[in-house]
Amino acid sequence: MFETLNIKIYKWANDNVPWTNVYGLARSIMALSTALTLALNDSSIFFRPGAGQETPYCNGTYSIFCTVPNNHIYLNLIRWICVILLLVVVSGWRPRLTGIIHWWISYSLQVSAMTIDGGEQVSAVFTLLLLPITLTDSRKWHWESIKTGTDLINKKDLYFRVIALTTFVFIRIQIAILYFNSATAKLADQDWLNGTAVYYYAQDPMLGFPPLLHTLFNDFLSSPLVVIPTWGTLIIQLLLFAFLFSPKSYRKYMFIIAILMHEIFAVMFGLISFSMIMLGILILYLRPLEKQFHFSLGKRFYISHLFMKRGDAGKSL
Repeated sequence: MFETLNIKIYKWANDNVPWTNVYGLARSIMALSTALTLALNDSSIFFRPGAGQETPYCNGTYSIFCTVPNNHIYLNLIRWICVILLLVVVSGWRPRLTGIIHWWISYSLQVSAMTIDGGEQVSAVFTLLLLPITLTDSRKWHWESIKTGTDLINKKDLYFRVIALTTFVFIRIQIAILYFNSATAKLADQDWLNGTAVYYYAQDPMLGFPPLLHTLFNDFLSSPLVVIPTWGTLIIQLLLFAFLFSPKSYRKYMFIIAILMHEIFAVMFGLISFSMIMLGILILYLRPLEKQFHFSLGKRFYISHLFMKRGDAGKSL
């Protein structure tokens, strides 16, 4: 029995490559979201007293923002260092190294700063879950391809591949649970059950519609039709959970629907960074690893002129 199991595990690892540009694009989008959040907001936005608590919060944490004095000059310096490091993550260079950096910055922003849209928490969790994949990724750039079906030459390659592939399974399960919990929590709220929740969210002074959109959609929000986006959100989130068990061939349709939902959130509620994070998460969840993206123009430019030149002075990096 164990011999048969070992053969199946070997075949699974040999026929599937976890390190493709699918997960590469996902982590680039997530890193870009955090980079934009940090670049477009001064440290005084993130680090200010709230609910009687001083920020950055450093008790029992290993935040990068706690490595300097609690002064906005130093905090802004760290903020821009983080932006630069995140842009390196976006570039796809050395995922084995930048995966750790990406998680540390996401974790630091989550535990030490005051944020409200939830994207930072999601990013901190999933950059941590991605670590077994990035740490076993030996590529120089996460845009590169590795051939499938070639025999694994040593046990280390086999173990690394099994670790990464298993991690992807756990990540998909975690994403499904995320959407399931989001939907079931809404079902306990009477406003979601009666179909009026979107109306009240639109009126919220902090996360509600901007004045122009509120004027445009006020008649719709005040009509019985508001039940469509309210219950539609619940249905999509429950379907996203169900797609944990769907055939790969159907996932692309759910991917389009889910992206549309999150982009509506981005435009209507201003949840830009959250929607970008969720785009990265949805790529991990609904895009099969073997269905790599083809960036022919960008790939030709970068490979020809920057990254893969023989004899380049930076080749040893």
